[in-house]
Amino acid sequence: MNIRALQYFVALADLRNFSRAAEACFVTQPTLSIQIRKLEEELGVQLIERAPRKIMLTEVGTDIAERAREIIHDVEQLKAIARRATDPGTGILRLGIFPTLAPYLLPHVVPGIRKAFPKLQLQMFEEKTADVLQLLKRGKLDAGILALPVDEEQLSFEVLFDEPFVAAMPASHPLANSKYLSLNDLRGQDLLLLEEGHCLRDHALEVCSMVSATEKLNFQATSLETLRMMVAADVGVTLLPVLSVKPPVPKTENLALRPFQPPEPKRTLILCWRRSSAMTDFFKQLAELIRQLPEELLTTSAE
Repeated sequence: MNIRALQYFVALADLRNFSRAAEACFVTQPTLSIQIRKLEEELGVQLIERAPRKIMLTEVGTDIAERAREIIHDVEQLKAIARRATDPGTGILRLGIFPTLAPYLLPHVVPGIRKAFPKLQLQMFEEKTADVLQLLKRGKLDAGILALPVDEEQLSFEVLFDEPFVAAMPASHPLANSKYLSLNDLRGQDLLLLEEGHCLRDHALEVCSMVSATEKLNFQATSLETLRMMVAADVGVTLLPVLSVKPPVPKTENLALRPFQPPEPKRTLILCWRRSSAMTDFFKQLAELIRQLPEELLTTSAE
């Protein structure tokens, strides 16, 4: 059986369009169609239902697509084992990372990774946590940088570091009069939060539940930068991860940042990968490299 034909079929199963699948596989549409026809003939079953402007998998096609993904992943692992045996820092690394961390962490760690592994090709994918986990399961990513908790038995992980949160408020807000806050200072506050799907929202809601704070109704930000701008516009108070307020991020006018007294609210970041990965030893090296962030990037202090 031709592995390439399986790759073409999986691409078609994912994209449900011959033209886009062919483009993703860097072949012509007739070439892709012929290979999938040959695969159906070899298996003796119809894999897809062909209709104008619509591609559907048959029931057996759905099952075979799922198994084909596993086979392709196993083949990639064989190649990875051979490649890493000679040089663990070569090849392509597909790394997923969530949006409220990516732009604030990567500038600090990517230069060090490139220096340590000059032959490594980094491909970064900025996705919400659920999407990173799904892409990891399907073999579309090699590893992900996520925040605990991650309830996935199929994954291994290394803890990277704890990232504290700071309170962000308009400069005229009463809480801005204090150099340090306690969690109880948030009691009764209506916090601005991100929309569903962001892990930062879940962490903020956990803090809210601890001190009887609430979410500001009729508002959910789509990004951390939107959240920051809305606080500066006197809309309310929020929590920001400390990396998002450290250089090279510029200061925002009318935004007051206040650290918390211990114990600080925080999130724990991890590097995770599939337990079956042939790159486990390399990921442990990578995790150790990421841990070497300057201490001042993860500390909070009064302005």
